[in-house]
Amino acid sequence: MLAGTWLVYFCFGLSNGAMPPLVDAITRDLGLSHTQIGSVLGAWPLVYIAAALPCGALVDRIGLRRGLMAACVIMAISGFLRMMAWDHLSLFIAVAVLGLGGPMISVGAPKLIAQWFAGKERGLAMGIYITGPGLGGIVALWLTNSTLMPLLDSRWTNVVLVYALFVLAAGVVWLVLSAHPASRDAERRQAAGPRPPQFQVFAAIIRLRAVQLVLVMSIGIFFLNHGLNNWLPTLLRYDGFDGATADYWASVPTVVGVIAALIIPRLATPARRFLIFGLLLVSSALATLALQSNEWPILAPGLLLQGIARSSLMTVAILILMETPGVDPRNMGAAGGLFFTAAEIGGVLGPLTIGILLDATRGFSAALFMLTAINIGLLGLMMILRAEAQRAGDGPGGTGAQ
Repeated sequence: MLAGTWLVYFCFGLSNGAMPPLVDAITRDLGLSHTQIGSVLGAWPLVYIAAALPCGALVDRIGLRRGLMAACVIMAISGFLRMMAWDHLSLFIAVAVLGLGGPMISVGAPKLIAQWFAGKERGLAMGIYITGPGLGGIVALWLTNSTLMPLLDSRWTNVVLVYALFVLAAGVVWLVLSAHPASRDAERRQAAGPRPPQFQVFAAIIRLRAVQLVLVMSIGIFFLNHGLNNWLPTLLRYDGFDGATADYWASVPTVVGVIAALIIPRLATPARRFLIFGLLLVSSALATLALQSNEWPILAPGLLLQGIARSSLMTVAILILMETPGVDPRNMGAAGGLFFTAAEIGGVLGPLTIGILLDATRGFSAALFMLTAINIGLLGLMMILRAEAQRAGDGPGGTGAQ
């Protein structure tokens, strides 16, 4: 089940990660401005905001097997529509469709972890599955301009088609893996349990003070991640790198993030969860300062620090949410829906805001200083959350974990 979920999440990273390396080709082909391409990069998170809550409820209702298969079909449809786009609006709609499939994966994966894993295994399992989108993004960065574009007549539409077909094939693999009898039995048991009205579930979760603080922080985390993930290849091109070289170096944070995701969540036990969360925010802040430079002795450590923070910030935040009293495997879909609904507000604003600032200033300095300020704000919110958890007496780490 974990391997199948990882594969579906890999496809999500591949579908999303295919866009940044193609920004220059798409911009030239369709005649788009930086602001327009920034809005396209933020299109699927915009839909995600509206879709996350109903998708979270839907996954709770129909189960992981059908939910994740539906996500694969939707991601493939998004790819097919992208290759047929002819202007800003059609491309925006095509990318926006991804926002209908993304929530089923983002909500379904933590639900699977809550259902199939417990204790220390949860951190490791989350670290494993979160490498999926990172590795998908790495593959997109490494192959798109260096291999697939030359191989496919330098037509970005052909590249998108190849990725869409791969996603469909992965959906079939997921169906086979999740057909295991243990998986079907678990789904039947959960479906047989009592189901309160969904609005009551959402209302009960949103009233929790710790949940409210995590939701606010999720907006900033996704602003940082989506903003830098989508614009990093372009930032490096502004520093003088050619397209393929910029894509390779832009994959460095993702590679580092994959390694960090296997280590950091497992170390983030309740007793030291907030300490690790704070160190991740400090790493992210230092990275935004280092990326102001085009000198390798400064830029390279910035890419490494950004990679450390990139994958683990969200994972540790979800661990805090998952182990909050009042959140359990039965309503984790709803809790995940709330988390990603809030988070993707930042997912929309991050790429769009950076695109606007790039058009306005003709450089990335203003955008990077803005990201530094957001990291500082998140550190302040983390201290409030930690104090709130300590006042509630939720265990040694203040997360309510037993």
